[in-house]
Amino acid sequence: MRVLHVISEMGAGGAEALVAGMAVAGAEAGWESAVASGGGFRADVVRDNGVAVFDVPVARRSAPGVLRAAWATRAAVRRFRPDVLLAHNVSASLTARIAAPRRPLVTVFHGVAEADVAGAVKVLRRVSDTVVTVSDATAARLRKAGLTAVRVIPNAVFPEPALTSRAAVRAAIGTPAGAPVALCPARMERQKRHDVLLDAWGLVPGDAELWLAGDGSLRPGLEERARRLHGVRFLGTRTDVRDLLEAADVTVLTSDWEGMPIALLESLAAGRPVVASDVDGVREVLADGGGVLVPRRSPGQTAKALRALLYDENARAAAAPRDGSADARALLKTYDELLRTVLERRR
Repeated sequence: MRVLHVISEMGAGGAEALVAGMAVAGAEAGWESAVASGGGFRADVVRDNGVAVFDVPVARRSAPGVLRAAWATRAAVRRFRPDVLLAHNVSASLTARIAAPRRPLVTVFHGVAEADVAGAVKVLRRVSDTVVTVSDATAARLRKAGLTAVRVIPNAVFPEPALTSRAAVRAAIGTPAGAPVALCPARMERQKRHDVLLDAWGLVPGDAELWLAGDGSLRPGLEERARRLHGVRFLGTRTDVRDLLEAADVTVLTSDWEGMPIALLESLAAGRPVVASDVDGVREVLADGGGVLVPRRSPGQTAKALRALLYDENARAAAAPRDGSADARALLKTYDELLRTVLERRR
C-alpha cells in the first residue's frame, strides 16, 4: 500500500513526530510511504531513512496559500501515485482533497482551540473519507459540533534511545550536575501558555533550572518576562528532545488545550514524571499515573507540584510512570487496518 502523509510542516511538534514514526516504521506493515510537507528537521530524518519527501509550501490559512499548497501536493500525488492519503489536521486535509479529489483521504485530527471546532467540522465533513482523533475528549468535541463518524486512535511514540549522556547534555547547556531541572518542550504560542509557567516558576525557590525547548512568535516577550526569574534557559528548537529528557528530572506543560501531546508520551517513555494542566488529552495520558495534574491557568498549583517533584525524591518516585511508551506497533497495526478498509471501500 502506497501512503502519502500530508502535513503542513515537519518540525518539532507532536503531529510531526507521529508522521515521522509512521512513515519510517510503516515498512513493517507493508507500506511504501512518502511525505508532502513544508519541510523541517524531521523531513530530513525521514529522507535519511529512505522515505521520499515532497516540498509543499505552508498554506498559512489564506486562499492563495491553500491553492499553492494544493498545486504542490498535486504534483507529489502525480509523482508518487499513492493508494491513500493520510493528512494531519484541517489545512493539510483541505489541500490534500483539492490535490487528489478521487483518492481516499483519511484525516488525523490532533485538535484545535474550542472556537475553531465548528469551522474544522465544516471542512472535514466535505473533504475526509474518515476522521481519526487522538483522544476521546477531542472526539467528543467533534461529535458535539456535528461530526458523528469519528474514530479514536490514541497517539503513541516510536521509541528512540538517548544519544548523549545526562552529564554531557547538562555540561553543554551549562547546568550544574546536581541542579533539579524541569523541561518544557513546547512551541512558544498562546496555546502552550508559557506565561502561566513563568509565573509559576517565580514561586519555585532554590537552584532549580527551567529549560524551555521550543520557539515561536511569543519568544521575545517571554524572554523579557523571564529576566527577573532565576534559572530559566531558552534552548530554542531542538532535535534532541530525547537527550533533554534524559538530562531533566521533570517535564512540565501548562497548555490551555491539547489533543494528546506527544511530548508527554515521550516523557513517560523516558521515565520522567509530568506536571501538566488538567485538560482534555492530557487527562487521558495521565489517567494511569505518571505525573501530577494541576488546574488550567494556575501558577500557584503548578509551582506547588514542581516544588514537590523537583526537590522531593519520594514524591518524584511516586509520580514516575510505571511502564514505558504506548505501543507504537499496535498503533501502526490499527492505522494499517483502517487505511486498507477505507481503500477497499473506495474501490
